[in-house]
Amino acid sequence: MKRLLEGTPLRTGVVAAVALAGGLLTASPAAATAVGERIVAPVSQTAAASRPRNGRILYDRVSGGQGTLKIKNGTSRDGVVTLVKGRTKAISIYVRARSSASVRDVRDGTYRVYFTTGSRFRVSKGRFSQSAVYQRFNDRLRFTTTATSRSVWTLTLNPVRGGNARTTSINPKDFPA
Repeated sequence: MKRLLEGTPLRTGVVAAVALAGGLLTASPAAATAVGERIVAPVSQTAAASRPRNGRILYDRVSGGQGTLKIKNGTSRDGVVTLVKGRTKAISIYVRARSSASVRDVRDGTYRVYFTTGSRFRVSKGRFSQSAVYQRFNDRLRFTTTATSRSVWTLTLNPVRGGNARTTSINPKDFPA
């Protein structure tokens, strides 16, 4: 199974066309150069290119399983959800404000879930540069697959009446980088 919205390569022409349509750019699309998954661009393009698309996998070491993680971000700020297996960062996914995203091929195992919300996300640093809040879910998620079932977890980043997940604020330096 494939991850939702993963695997679409960034195309500078598309990014530039979207930004030009919004009147945000003055440079031509040829002024930006794709390098891996980052955009290297003049300063006028940086703001438009720096916000990852909803559902973008920022880090992945757990694909190949059959578990599904669904994330609902009902907050007014973008978020990043990170799964950690043992002491190893396993996956990070970007979820825009008031949006949902899914990871559909999580390997079996037990994961601690960290998340951060904020604005002005810096892909190179893996952090928000403004109004960042760092939290951890108190309970761990266990993904298991049998011949007749597979794990599907749904996380909501905003408080929900009747919800059963508790979170703890953490020091930014304790957030998995």
